[in-house]
Amino acid sequence: MEIIEKAPAKINLGLDILRKREDGYHELEMVMSSVDLADRLTFETLPENKIIVETNKAFLPIDKRNNVYQAATILKERYGIQDGIKISIDKHIPVAAGLGGGSTDCAAALRGMNRLWQLGLSMDELVSMGVEVGTDVPYCVYGTTSFIAGKGEIVRPLIPMPQCWVVLVKPRISVSTRKIFQQVEMDQLSHPDMHKLSEAILKQDYEMMLAHMGNSLEDVTIPKHPVVQQIKDRMLKYGADAALMSGSGPTVFALCKKYSRAQRIVNGLKGFCDEVYLVRTLK
Repeated sequence: MEIIEKAPAKINLGLDILRKREDGYHELEMVMSSVDLADRLTFETLPENKIIVETNKAFLPIDKRNNVYQAATILKERYGIQDGIKISIDKHIPVAAGLGGGSTDCAAALRGMNRLWQLGLSMDELVSMGVEVGTDVPYCVYGTTSFIAGKGEIVRPLIPMPQCWVVLVKPRISVSTRKIFQQVEMDQLSHPDMHKLSEAILKQDYEMMLAHMGNSLEDVTIPKHPVVQQIKDRMLKYGADAALMSGSGPTVFALCKKYSRAQRIVNGLKGFCDEVYLVRTLK
């Protein structure tokens, strides 16, 4: 038996850091949404009790360092699954880009194995396993526009964000989320209002949503990687309704109601960065 599960990329419409927690994590409030740039995972059962992970990207680990491998290990051990499994990952989401590629693959693996082995696990049960692998995994299990709190384990689905075009631009650098959070100085951060942003989405008020978008981590990443600000400036110059860094970066996204403006941004950034994607928000 073989099944396929899509793993869409996420963008942070908003990210606010409230405080440093005693467990070493940061207390966060975020609003995330998914876009139609996605990896594709294929699942096959194996007669021998082992886990095989394959990918089309040679530089990705395929052992216990891989989030998908970790998810398979946790699920098999927790539910006593003796069947083996082969998971093939067709990667399209840029790596170390602030788009949740590893987390969404992990979430898709949990959903796919739940279907493959007909376990009947609830979303909450999948989330409880996913948070053991990464703090963005709980959101990615749901994959719909959501308000997120805690270190990422609290997910409150909203309604889909207002439909628009999204231009994703990743510069020729990678950013370590862990290292960026290690350099956070709380008294030097801006604090966008995630509750106002959530309210705007619930009202389907596009202009109000744009007004309340923001990312505290820009204050950390941009001074170290000025190219992020350069991309934002170019996007706004070419007509973006809004431009914001996703997650810890370095990917920047632009939102556009009009396709013509989105296409102008794509054309304007293609020579500046190799990885430029024009996608839609997911309903």
